[in-house]
Amino acid sequence: MKIQIINGPNLNLTGIREKEIYGNETFEHLLEQLRRLFPECTIDYFQSNIEGEIINKLHETGFSYDGIILNAGGYTHTSVAIGDAVKAISAPVVEVHISNVFAREPYRHVSYVAPFAFGSVIGFGPDGYRLAVLSLIKSKKM
Repeated sequence: MKIQIINGPNLNLTGIREKEIYGNETFEHLLEQLRRLFPECTIDYFQSNIEGEIINKLHETGFSYDGIILNAGGYTHTSVAIGDAVKAISAPVVEVHISNVFAREPYRHVSYVAPFAFGSVIGFGPDGYRLAVLSLIKSKKM
C-alpha cells in the first residue's frame, strides 16, 4: 500500500515550536516510527509552507497512491483551493491535526478539507498519523 503524507506550513518545526501543543519529537522521528510500525506500506513524506506546492503534490499523488494523509496546517482554515484539490483527486484523504482545533481559536473550527476527506483525526497529538494509516489500511480491506 502506498501512502503519501503531506504536511503544510510550520509543521517542519514540529518538535521545536509550541511543544505543549505539537510535542517534542521531530516529524522525521515520527515518520521513522510509522515506517517501522507499517512495513507493509510505502510511506512517502512531503512538507511545504507554500499553498501551491501542497496542491501540486495532491495532484501528483492523488491518482496513483492508495491514500493520502493531509495536515494542511493553517491552510485548513483558509484554503478553498486545497479543499478543491482534495475534492478533485481519487485517492482517499485523511485529514490530520495534531492539536484539537476545536479547543483553539474560533477561526480554526472551519475546515475546507473535511467536506471532501475520507475522515479526520483531530487532537490525538502525533499519534493521529498512526491512526490515519490504520484507517487507510482498514478501508482497503473492506
